Amino acid sequence: MFEEFFSQRYAAEFIAMAIAHAFAVASPGPDFAVVSRYSVRHGARVATWVSLGIGLGILVHVTYSILGLALLIHQTPWLYRLLLLIAAGYFFWLGLNAIRSTPPVGEIDDIQVSGFEAEVSARRAVVIGFLTNGLNVKATMFFLALFTSIIAPSTPVGVKVGYGVYLACATFIWFATLSYLFGRTRIREVLLRNGYWFDRFMGGVLWLLAFHLVWQWWQLG
Repeated sequence: MFEEFFSQRYAAEFIAMAIAHAFAVASPGPDFAVVSRYSVRHGARVATWVSLGIGLGILVHVTYSILGLALLIHQTPWLYRLLLLIAAGYFFWLGLNAIRSTPPVGEIDDIQVSGFEAEVSARRAVVIGFLTNGLNVKATMFFLALFTSIIAPSTPVGVKVGYGVYLACATFIWFATLSYLFGRTRIREVLLRNGYWFDRFMGGVLWLLAFHLVWQWWQLG
């Protein structure tokens, strides 16, 4: 497997895949909105757990792409429309929680919040990140394109698994870095002064994504 992975043929394929992934992961989307929000509201530690969940969600896309299920989802109208609705509902729920955000009680250095904002366990943060990425239809389409254009069907499964591990790790590193930048630097301090407005803005972004998915669902009808 390792000899194949580092062969000249697969090295070129890997570089093309890595470049495509870099552009995709850096583009704004639900993953970015959720990590940004949890970084500012809860700090880098919680957002890093969310980032881990997003990285694990990548493995779901890789798995069904290797099995050929991404093409099946795209070519099965009712299944694709169902996925659109589920994703829209989840993003709407995340956005609702963000929009309902209230101003923090106390000083910026000693924030005390209540309700949904009060505590986020590591497990819950991972689940939030996992579902956000796993239900991201944009990611489904990206991996469909990736495994039908850049990655050849003849590429051994072992090499594809290696690609998948890289994609998951690279995604986690990217969002963990964002978690640190937004959660531990002066950027957070500035945003946190009006953090609930930032929450509401990100909630609006998630709602726009949800409405876009509903619009796609309607167009397919």
